[in-house]
Amino acid sequence: MTDIHLPALSHLPNPAGAFDELNPAARLLMGPGPINADPRVLKAMSTQLLGQFDPQFRRMMRETMALYRAFFETQNDWTLVLDGTARAAIEMVMMSAVEPGDKVLVCSFGRFGQLLNEIAQRCGARIEVIQAEWGEVFDLAQIEATLKRFSPKLVTICQGDTSTTMLQPLEGLGELCHRYGAMLQVDATASCGGTPLPVDAWGIDAVTAGLQKCLAGPSGAAPITLSDAMAKSIYRRRHIEEGLRPAGYQPGLGQRIASNYMDIAMVMDYWSDAGLNHHTEATTMLYGARECARIFVQEGLPAVYARHAAASRAVVAGLQGMKLKLYGDVAHKMPNVTGVYVPDGVNGDKLRAALLNDFNIEIGTSFGPLHGKVWRVGAMGYNARPDAVLHTLAALETVLAAEGHAFTRGAGVDAAYGSYKAA
Repeated sequence: MTDIHLPALSHLPNPAGAFDELNPAARLLMGPGPINADPRVLKAMSTQLLGQFDPQFRRMMRETMALYRAFFETQNDWTLVLDGTARAAIEMVMMSAVEPGDKVLVCSFGRFGQLLNEIAQRCGARIEVIQAEWGEVFDLAQIEATLKRFSPKLVTICQGDTSTTMLQPLEGLGELCHRYGAMLQVDATASCGGTPLPVDAWGIDAVTAGLQKCLAGPSGAAPITLSDAMAKSIYRRRHIEEGLRPAGYQPGLGQRIASNYMDIAMVMDYWSDAGLNHHTEATTMLYGARECARIFVQEGLPAVYARHAAASRAVVAGLQGMKLKLYGDVAHKMPNVTGVYVPDGVNGDKLRAALLNDFNIEIGTSFGPLHGKVWRVGAMGYNARPDAVLHTLAALETVLAAEGHAFTRGAGVDAAYGSYKAA
């Protein structure tokens, strides 16, 4: 047998530090996510725990469903929050909707399209991948050509892919998929809350999201919404665990969902009036998810989207004022994340380290072919506000000048400030 070498694992030089109270340096998170949580979310998450079948808690579950229906602009009954990160939600939906051998069309235009392909492979799907160049998006004609030829059960795509900072137009895609007998699953982790996503109007069958970006919460809970068609497709595979089965129980049609934890049909029974036990609900995360949606809906969807658009314009103006070149098809860039090329002669990782260590501000690099070539500057959720944007740009000006990049000092901040004032 070939010797297996486990990955390296560093050890802290002072294990006694594990007994210190947590008190990390306060960072301003202005990368592609996670971002700083809204203080109201952190406050909600400090609420005392309840049992998962306490009537108060079951009421909160129903309130959370209602809030996320408003968030997703949908009437879908099956709109709820899964315990797990956004990636877990993608996998839970796909594993529950796709049986081995089903055809899945993956539309990939970045790192997270590649993730959709990876997850579909693990579900045992027969996969066709269409690929847009990084920095670009698809038009409907490209997708339709493959729908005609491949006839998939499921089409899966990201709305926004933070690796490239591109935003895929989705209007018309749901209707197109349905015309060819397919359902549409959208990963909106990176974009939801920062740009419109009217689920019913666009005919989307499943959307998965996360809290840690425009919703201004922590990672660890994943809002989803399922159309009736998607919910029925999943629930036809319903299985009840031994020990919970009623008399006369008959299993659902189709192959049993391969994962117990990721079986959305069982999660539906858990959230339903039947309240069949599945897992112990992540109470604190549900409090946080509920508060994220409450804040969003209370501010109002148009106001939230306008706030993100204003932050995006200011970031773009500021970066261009510093003589930096934007990455990709700017007409299709995400409003909450902006890609920008690292200028010649500047060490991108060294500059990011200076921002973090000297100014307590985090921005991102990117993945794969873009690593070290592109920075990703975010302005979303609680951080999509003028003071956070202007403070970040001022610090970036300082470290850029220290690295020898030639531009007029103050031009970036002035341009961003002017953009806000002109709005």
